[in-house]
Amino acid sequence: MTIKLDYVNTVPFVSDQEINDVLIRHHELLRTVLAPDHDNSNDLGWVDLTSLANDRLLESIEKKAREIRERGDIFVLIGVGGSNQGARAVIKSLGDQQIEILYVGNNLSPRYLQTIMAKLAGKSVYVNIIAKNFATLEPGITFRVLRQYLEERYGREEAAQRIIATGSLNGSSLEELGKKKGYTLMPFPLDVGGRYSVLSAVGLLPIAIAGVEIHELLRGAKDIKQVIHSQSPEKNDAVIYAVIRNILLAKGYRLEILAHFEPALAYFAKWWVQLFGETEGKEGKGLYPTSCSFTEDLHSLGQYIQEGQRLLLETFINLEDQGETFRIPVEDTDIDGFNYLNNLDFAYLNKNAYEATVQAHVDGGVPCFIVNVPELTPYYMGQLLYFFEYACYLSASLLGVNPFNQPGVEAYKEKMFAKLKG
Repeated sequence: MTIKLDYVNTVPFVSDQEINDVLIRHHELLRTVLAPDHDNSNDLGWVDLTSLANDRLLESIEKKAREIRERGDIFVLIGVGGSNQGARAVIKSLGDQQIEILYVGNNLSPRYLQTIMAKLAGKSVYVNIIAKNFATLEPGITFRVLRQYLEERYGREEAAQRIIATGSLNGSSLEELGKKKGYTLMPFPLDVGGRYSVLSAVGLLPIAIAGVEIHELLRGAKDIKQVIHSQSPEKNDAVIYAVIRNILLAKGYRLEILAHFEPALAYFAKWWVQLFGETEGKEGKGLYPTSCSFTEDLHSLGQYIQEGQRLLLETFINLEDQGETFRIPVEDTDIDGFNYLNNLDFAYLNKNAYEATVQAHVDGGVPCFIVNVPELTPYYMGQLLYFFEYACYLSASLLGVNPFNQPGVEAYKEKMFAKLKG
């Protein structure tokens, strides 16, 4: 069983003829991009999942993860953007919390860093620095703080055993530092950008440390990959999603919300936002990606979604099996007025809220996709990750932008470095 795209609630806004016109106009591009052996870019290393995470690498990841889970109390992940978003998305959705995982190097707040450092006292600490480009300020300078802390606390030799450096193994400054200090080195593939790196060692090591079954994650990704590459464009969920998004953009829609009714998916939504924002937001193009966690955000942004400017569309993640049950207690008297819900399950309430929200928003003029997910497991999480990666790649290709660069990210860095260097 695989995840499925339901786009029936976009039909009032996009016709079959419009979809077919795009498929015909871009037939050659889609044929090339969907070819199983397509690899004409140095940025497509994430497509071949077997090469991305081979048996030898998986064995070394699992060995290190077991060591850290057995000996560690706290695992500190140092990274920003794609270097931590994918791992955090999976960990927050599925991790078992046997070991506490802290995220640093993703901001420059002294208050935040002081809070993190205070948590390390008296705990067994391991650190993973993840940086394809070790010149990025936030993770680079935070790693200096953490490695000095570990060396002062444990001594240089033991500190080195507690540090994993995940970076480009091509003579990068992080690799050089790791070899000099004696760190465990993990590869950040040269042909994979950060936002597409979650199914490489970049994401798999932290995910394994969190107790998530990485073989199941990869199995799900491989299964949906097979589906994507075996279906014709007109029956291909990834293609249809990409095509309709671009048609709606051309019609004046400017913003896409990833909506879910499961709070555990909040960081998955943040990963999705980065994936689409950095991939398509260039040359004055692209839908602005954002997210909502319902039902909470129905009581804040719900009003705007329902009746504000008609410039947004939604993609709903629908968990068909919510994985848990919790029944409403029965009361003899109806003082609070909720006895009509006696003994009903919260899962039933949540499902009804989801269905009502989709219908209300469609009636209010919002095109809605639904991605149906059988349940929230590593297997289906792997499918979600790969599906959206490939759909995003397709969408950017149809949009006519480079899916893998992010020149705008460098703008603030150049100005910041100019200020810092005087």
